[in-house]
Amino acid sequence: MPQPQAGGTLYDDAVRVLSSWEAPDAEQEDVRLGFLRHLEEYPADGMWRECAAGHITASTAVLDPSRTRVLLTLHAKFKAWFQLGGHCEPGDAALAGAALREATEESGIGDLRLSPVPIQLDRHAVRCHPQGTWHLDVQYVAIAPEDARHTVSDESDALGWFPVDALPDSTDDALRSLVTRAVRS
Repeated sequence: MPQPQAGGTLYDDAVRVLSSWEAPDAEQEDVRLGFLRHLEEYPADGMWRECAAGHITASTAVLDPSRTRVLLTLHAKFKAWFQLGGHCEPGDAALAGAALREATEESGIGDLRLSPVPIQLDRHAVRCHPQGTWHLDVQYVAIAPEDARHTVSDESDALGWFPVDALPDSTDDALRSLVTRAVRS
């Protein structure tokens, strides 16, 4: 497995996070090991969208303080409801920081309280490249402030709070699992 290098890069943080994360089940353990293999095979670019073989991303299930509602984005490009998140950027020092940055940018909500430990990993196909690629998504949970007001970003057609037990019909099993794990965390 890849080893973190002295210097503290985002790559090093990803290796540290994924090496130390305790998967909740055998399926998530297989995904975790696959993410680490990816980083070992692509040490120079496996964190970045330019890596056509796939790249690490970071996302967040944003819950209200009661943990009864989740904030979802109607993605402008894909026309589907998703959690907040996306690509890592060169200025990101940590995966948790990338997840928080993306959630803040996409929601307009400041003062989100992000749990620093991922709650789920998800590998899914996307079209970041003409031939297609994979997002290796490290997923977190954050709690919004009591009086949170969201603002739709350029990446979204809409944002909405949904009851955690009544997600839009079009959501996939990965999002439903993420929300379930977020509520329990």
